[in-house]
Amino acid sequence: MTILLPGTLTDAYRMLSDDPDVTPVAGGTDLFAHWPENRVKQSTTYLDLSGLAELRSMRWTKSELVLGALTTYWDVVTDARVAAEFPNLVTAARQVGAVQIQARGTWAGNIVNASPAADGVPVLLAYDATVRLGSRDGVEDIPLDEFYLDYKKMRRRPDQLVTEIRIPRRTYQRAWFEKVGPRKSQAITKVGVAVTVAGETWRIAANSVAPTVCRCPALERYCAAVAGAKGQPLTSPSDLLPAIRSDVSPIDDIRSTAEYREQVLARILFHALNDAGV
Repeated sequence: MTILLPGTLTDAYRMLSDDPDVTPVAGGTDLFAHWPENRVKQSTTYLDLSGLAELRSMRWTKSELVLGALTTYWDVVTDARVAAEFPNLVTAARQVGAVQIQARGTWAGNIVNASPAADGVPVLLAYDATVRLGSRDGVEDIPLDEFYLDYKKMRRRPDQLVTEIRIPRRTYQRAWFEKVGPRKSQAITKVGVAVTVAGETWRIAANSVAPTVCRCPALERYCAAVAGAKGQPLTSPSDLLPAIRSDVSPIDDIRSTAEYREQVLARILFHALNDAGV
């Protein structure tokens, strides 16, 4: 194993440009989960980003919360201002592994690991986050809901790094995040969903129900219509199934079945909507 230690972000860009097979690493929580038996990972060249102060900041602007690429879940959990404006971020962060994982794992790492079961990505999607990529050629901003192409495939070139996650500041009337699994934390999600409502705009994002974490536009339109009394009122979770089937493509695997995932997602949304008086 070879580890490269850039002193600055410029150094990191140069190292990535010089060798497209280099793998960036920050918290390393996913990398080391299966380290003992993964010979390929043990022979890889890694770009250690952990020493780059340029990526560590979490800051506020008038219009955005900006998470640097090294911002950890624990940074968010312990920030009262984030809890007040973006409660779903804190709720999700508290369910990502144990405290040790929360203290090391990064939001950017959760994005680029590209797991369909990622717990941090649905809430970022529901908050309309944008991913900022940097390279020797400059910066590129990609809406997170356009970032994933397929399972483990992203709109990130080998010479690019995620440098920031930018979340627009809005007034939200409602924000929910629900994770279903054997436990609330330290377990891979069977079904997860994040919802935000800002005025008449709904955002719904789900994990473990498609090759990537995904936005659910049909569900968003359906729920917005019901909430605005422009559609039929909900009478049972099954009312949501046609929209769910338009948005997601769950599979049977060792954790649950596709049918279970559809039914659970419908029930989560049905009860959340009823609790909100929709």
